Amino acid sequence: MSESSGPPHSVLACGLPVPLPPLPAPDALARARLLVASSLDPGLVRELERITGRGAEPLTDVAPSSDAPLLCVGDALPDALRTDRLLWFHSVNAGTDPLLAGGPWPASALLTRTVGRMGERIAQYVLGWMLAEAQSVPEFAEQHARAHWERLPSELVAGQTALIYGTGRIGAAVGRLLTACGVRTVGVARTTRYGPEPGTDRTVPPGFDRVIGAAEDTEALGEARWVVSALPLTAATEGFFGADRFAAVRGATFVNVGRGATVDLGALETALREGRVRRAVLDVLPTEPAAPEDPVWRLPRTVITSHSSGITTDEDVLGDFTAAWESVAAGRRPELTVDVGRGY
Repeated sequence: MSESSGPPHSVLACGLPVPLPPLPAPDALARARLLVASSLDPGLVRELERITGRGAEPLTDVAPSSDAPLLCVGDALPDALRTDRLLWFHSVNAGTDPLLAGGPWPASALLTRTVGRMGERIAQYVLGWMLAEAQSVPEFAEQHARAHWERLPSELVAGQTALIYGTGRIGAAVGRLLTACGVRTVGVARTTRYGPEPGTDRTVPPGFDRVIGAAEDTEALGEARWVVSALPLTAATEGFFGADRFAAVRGATFVNVGRGATVDLGALETALREGRVRRAVLDVLPTEPAAPEDPVWRLPRTVITSHSSGITTDEDVLGDFTAAWESVAAGRRPELTVDVGRGY
């Protein structure tokens, strides 16, 4: 795809171009106050102070009294800081949808995020549940609880197909690990950013045997043994897995490591009860944590885990912030810049 000669930009759902914010100017960055969330480990805060060459102050819902620009590191942005004073916000999380949903994002503020080794952790999670299913671990656990002895067959994952929604860092990491185990991986991109229009050849990124567009996934859903979602939550992905997509599934297991609100749980329940979805593994839910009386706990053949497949660590935050700081200092846009127009 050719690059535009104009400034970098995003496109909102309405089709209007939205310019990406400019990089922080050196003089503004030099004057910026460093604000850090109270939840950050003191050791991490000291490293942030060392990298930026300034002392840290608490990130609260009251802006500092001076008119200096603000450089913030944390997981939430109070309304009082959603002003043109905000120069740069580095999120300690990979998902930034709560930040963007919290209010209008200042047009001139750079937003970067933390990914670290999250992709590897999520890939292990996905493979672990796939292997557990192939080795009949849920059934053996149930037999053990009943002190029942019965031999059960195993299933090979090699040669079977995993359909992976989301072809960014996390989806690609899942794809690479599954490929190493002999699984055929088909990536699903929401847009055609990897090449021409649906139905034509694309450049296939590492980790995938093939990449298709979301508009052409019906046949692939019917052929997949596992359907894995690593989708972010945006206006375009909310309720993405609904009745139509689950109707196309033919016995696949559904694994969600993206965002809970991308799934219509009512449609998933119907597909589970009708047998079109074999099992479901949900690391994320629309409302977290789910209350004990929430019906999601009673979904058939479903395991729910506590949004723990890809927790970021202090090392992840430090590594990604350092890389972003070095990029900005060199006049380059950080690799982990969030396109607020797209939402990821």
